[in-house]
Amino acid sequence: MKRYIYTLNIAIEAVFLNKSRSLLTALGIIFGVAAVISMMAIGSGAKKEILDQIKLVGVNNIIVKPKLQNKKNSSSQDKNSTDQQSEGKKDNEKFSPGLTLKDAESIKNLIPTVRKVSPEVNFETFTIKDGVRSPAKLTGVTPDFFDMFGLGIQKGQMFTREHLELGKAVCLIGPMVKTKLFKQENPVGQHIKCGHVWLEVIGVLDNRDITSNATENLDINDYNNTIFAPIQTLLLRFQNRSTINPDDLGGEDTFIGDGYSFSFSSGGEEASNMNELDKITVQVKESEMIGPTTDLIKKMILRRHSGVEDFEIKVPELLLKQEQRTKEIFNIVLGVIAGISLLVGGIGIMNIMLASVMERTKEIGIRMAMGATRKDVVVQFLMEATLISLTGGIIGIILGITLSKGIMQITGILTIVSLFSIVLSFGVAASVGILFGYMPAKRAASADPVESLRYE
Repeated sequence: MKRYIYTLNIAIEAVFLNKSRSLLTALGIIFGVAAVISMMAIGSGAKKEILDQIKLVGVNNIIVKPKLQNKKNSSSQDKNSTDQQSEGKKDNEKFSPGLTLKDAESIKNLIPTVRKVSPEVNFETFTIKDGVRSPAKLTGVTPDFFDMFGLGIQKGQMFTREHLELGKAVCLIGPMVKTKLFKQENPVGQHIKCGHVWLEVIGVLDNRDITSNATENLDINDYNNTIFAPIQTLLLRFQNRSTINPDDLGGEDTFIGDGYSFSFSSGGEEASNMNELDKITVQVKESEMIGPTTDLIKKMILRRHSGVEDFEIKVPELLLKQEQRTKEIFNIVLGVIAGISLLVGGIGIMNIMLASVMERTKEIGIRMAMGATRKDVVVQFLMEATLISLTGGIIGIILGITLSKGIMQITGILTIVSLFSIVLSFGVAASVGILFGYMPAKRAASADPVESLRYE
C-alpha cells in the first residue's frame, strides 16, 4: 500500500509540474463530456417537444364512434320479412340510445385514467356571406376539444360556460374560413349564416399546419377549414338526431333542417346516423393506460347501451408506433453522439500520453535504475491518466450544464439535462481515460533502462 501511495504522489507531482501538457491532455475529455451532456440535453428537449406534438394530434387518444346502420340492407330486410317475423324481432331486440352526451359524461366522471373527454357533432352544411353560398363543415365541440388538440385563439375569445349551457348562437372559425368569408375584415363580432341559423363569430383559431396525408391516415380534422360551435348549440338550434324516429326518415337521401344533411356514406352505401354524437374522443393520462382504459370504456358503454354493441373503439396505432419509433431514433442518435465525442477525447489522451512517454524517457530510466519495477511505471502512468480523466470529467460536467442552459437562454431551444447523461458521460470519460492511458503506460514500462538513460 505504501508503494502505491508513493507512486500516486509521484503521479500527482508529474501532473502539476507539467500543467500545460496536463491541460492539453484533459481538454479532449472536458470537451467530450461537455459535448455529450449538451447534445443529450438538446436531444432530450427535442424528443420531448416532438412527443408532445404527437400527443397533441392524438397519441394518447381513444376514439369512440357509432356503427352506422346500412339503410339499403335494412330496407331490403324489411321488405322480405313478414309482419310476424318483424314483431318477433322487435320483441327480442334491446333498445340502445346510441352514442350520447351521457356516455361522454360517464366516461369523464367514472374512469380515473381519463384526462379529458371531447364529444363531437359534425354537419356538412353551407354558409352564406354577402349573398355568396359556399359549402362548410360545422362541428359542435366543448372547450376541452381545443385543449386536447392544442388549438389556440388568434383573436377573439373561447367559448364560455354560458355559451355551452344556453346553447348560444356563437362560433369559432378556422383561418381558411376567415380568409374565404371575411378576407381583410375583422370577423370577430360579425355574423355568418350556417344552414338556417345565424352564428356570431367570437374568435378565430390559430393556423395549424396539417398535411392532406395526415388528415387521411391519422383521422385528423382540417381545423383551418372548419366552423366550431358549442355542442349544445348544434343539438338545440340545428338538430338532435337522437330525437328522430327512423320510421320518419323516408327515402335514400334524407335532408332535415335547412342546409345540413343527416345522410352519411360508409363503404360506398348510404348509412343513417341516428346517434346524438358522431364521435367521442377520450384523452388518457399516459400511453401505457390506453389498453386498460379501452376495455373499461367498452364495458361501460355496453352496459349503458343494454348490451348492444352499436359503437366501435379505435386507438391511433400508427401514432403509437410513430411515438415508439421516434424514441428509438433519438436513443440511437444520442448514443452515437456520446460514443464519438468520448472516443475523440480518449484518442487525444492516448496521443498526448504517448508524447509524454517520449519526453520523459530519461526520467523513466532513472526511476527503473533506482529500483522501480515495470509495474510501478505502469501504475504511475495509469494514475496520471486517471487523474486527468477524472478532473477533465468534472470540469466537462460543469461546462456541459452551463452550455445547455446557455443554449436554452439564447436560442429558446428546450434542453433537458438528465442525471443519466451526467453519470454516463463521467463514467465513460473515466473508463476511456484509463483504457487509452494503458497503452502509453505499457510502452513506458517495456523500455530498456540503459537505453532510457542514454536518451536525450
